Amino acid sequence: MNQFTPIGSAALAAACMSLALAVSPLRAADDPPPIPFTPAQEEAHPPSLPLWPDGAPGFEARRNEPERVEWRQEPDIVFPVTFNIHNPSLTPFLPAKERATGAAVIVAPGGGDMFLTMDREGYDFGKWLADHGVAAFVLKYRLARDRAGNSPYSVNGEALADTLRSIRVVRARAAEWGVDPSRVGFVGFSAGGELAALAMFRYDAGNPDAEDPVDRHSSRPNFVGLIYPGMQAIFNSGGVRVDAQTPPAFMSCAFDDNLNTVFNLTSLFVQMRKAGVGAELHIYSAGGHGYGVRQRPLAVTAWPWRLLEWMGDRGLTRKS
Repeated sequence: MNQFTPIGSAALAAACMSLALAVSPLRAADDPPPIPFTPAQEEAHPPSLPLWPDGAPGFEARRNEPERVEWRQEPDIVFPVTFNIHNPSLTPFLPAKERATGAAVIVAPGGGDMFLTMDREGYDFGKWLADHGVAAFVLKYRLARDRAGNSPYSVNGEALADTLRSIRVVRARAAEWGVDPSRVGFVGFSAGGELAALAMFRYDAGNPDAEDPVDRHSSRPNFVGLIYPGMQAIFNSGGVRVDAQTPPAFMSCAFDDNLNTVFNLTSLFVQMRKAGVGAELHIYSAGGHGYGVRQRPLAVTAWPWRLLEWMGDRGLTRKS
């Protein structure tokens, strides 16, 4: 006679799960990773500080509007993006005192002026720089095409103002942060790279009579990093004007990125070479757009080391 043995609820659930996995179709290799069920949020980071204590000029009433974070899905990665930014800020990543070189880099993430990719183009890079002796300050700037809609901002207006203000803020607080004010750079990715390029050509010496002491400092970056920057609008408007005072630049992109990115960086490199301004350009064979700081089996993964080497060649990481 057949014996029937009852199955416990836990065992039954496990059996059902195994059956479901067995009969469910596997995700195709070329399908994008699924969007997590958990709400998107930024990774843990140090406290941020606003560029203007009372809010951005003309938009003070919006400084307390909460930022928003959502998931973004791309063919090979899903990641959180931040938008609805009305109170631009800096997030400092400071190196240990025994490793600090005195150099500083302001980091501008990209996102097509719609959102900011705050992990691999922001906080992750900031941590990497601090681990290698460079003070990093990740910039949240106002977005001309903010994903939240109805943006009152523009790239050449408010986003550029945030960029130049960030450079002044770091110089104004250089002693507090252990930074040499003559070694303050600006590195931008994609749309943030456009801001880095604008800073190359649109800086000013500061206003010695300004009521706000921060505005008395120069907004000229001592060097810039252009990482797959969106520069077409600058070229189209005739805004690329290289002269002897143009800051030196480190440039990086991939061969399989948009052709305009490759062409514009190559053109800028040639103009800087003709003007005798320091420049270094890396065009990697593969990596696409948006590679940021991310581990992949590609040579482009090592680009931050090339930036650090270039800074060393120029004496930017030499301890005072």
